[in-house]
Amino acid sequence: MHNFRPLRRLALAAALVVPLAATAQQITVSAAASLTDAFKELAPKFEAARPGVTVRLNFAASGALLQQIAQGAPVDVFASADQATMDRAATQNLIDSTSRRNFVTNSLVLIEPVQGAAGVKSLADLQGAAVKRIAVGKPATVPVGNYTKQVLEGASLWAPLEPKFVQADSVRQVLDYVSRGEVEAGFVYRTDAALMADKVKVVLSPPTATPVSYPIAVVADSRHKATARDFAAFIASDAAQQVLARYGFGKP
Repeated sequence: MHNFRPLRRLALAAALVVPLAATAQQITVSAAASLTDAFKELAPKFEAARPGVTVRLNFAASGALLQQIAQGAPVDVFASADQATMDRAATQNLIDSTSRRNFVTNSLVLIEPVQGAAGVKSLADLQGAAVKRIAVGKPATVPVGNYTKQVLEGASLWAPLEPKFVQADSVRQVLDYVSRGEVEAGFVYRTDAALMADKVKVVLSPPTATPVSYPIAVVADSRHKATARDFAAFIASDAAQQVLARYGFGKP
């Protein structure tokens, strides 16, 4: 009989572990690169209110995140820096469209390095000899690049400036190029420029053809839809909006 006790204890221990495992949940949130700092602050607040839930954050350009989801990456929530990328997600049935909502706005800015600035004052100045390289997001996959293209095409400057472009994989890469003085100018969001106010300065904020607004949605194949919906709702809550506002994001 004594031989069965360790087995019985193991069985009892296993029985106790199962309910704990059942309540533990990890959701993956894929968010636009410009949301990095704000979401890194918000995720622990969401976790604190929901014991057993952990949030895994995945940041990249919105277009790259959409490609990952389309290829079957296990993602629960998608937050894009533009409507066009989320529209593509909806067309491909990759999101639960009923969960989609806009949660913040932003604006496009032209920046230059604080050290050794070329003295750019207008979009037209980008054609000057002092500006040799301009960092832009890749328009096909990086929303900030698409907004940049809209603005420069509107000013008939996209084609003339194209030889100067250094194409970046995300808005944060554009910010890095400018902050390190590797380029004379670049286009980022107001919120990104604010993070490096000691290294980059905002030259101007050109109006974009379409507003810079960010949608969030639950991914169609999410295994934790209820928790994913809770996270999306949390991001739109007053408490989360206060954090986002502190990083420079505007109300939807």
